[in-house]
Amino acid sequence: MSAPDEHRRDRVADPAADPAADPAAPGERRSGLRNPDKAVRGLGAGTLALEALVLLLAIQPIRVVGGDLSGAAIAAIVALAVVCVVLAGRMGRPWAWQAGTVVQGLLLLSGLLHWSLLALGIIFGLVWAYALHVRRVILG
Repeated sequence: MSAPDEHRRDRVADPAADPAADPAAPGERRSGLRNPDKAVRGLGAGTLALEALVLLLAIQPIRVVGGDLSGAAIAAIVALAVVCVVLAGRMGRPWAWQAGTVVQGLLLLSGLLHWSLLALGIIFGLVWAYALHVRRVILG
């Protein structure tokens, strides 16, 4: 046995106290994360915060490249960005994931105001679907 292994054995006197030695219960998947709930909340919050940032930064390029962007479309973009920021701060609530899904649907519907919002809705809808998939895999 090498010196580092002996040092580890001395430090962890009780094998039950070593989290690496704790096998998962039969049928239970372990993610390997210290706090999977917090990691998943961070994923959802980061996704929504990125969406809010992209929405706000997209206003000017859409106006320049995409043509006529109505005041209603700009108001929808700003409102959706604000909702995304608020939801990003509320990802610890049980209803926040469902509300995030509703936001993706609203962004898709805002595509009726301008075609580029439909494109953003499709992109962020797919990103949100992936985040939901990761959440299901990690939390079970």
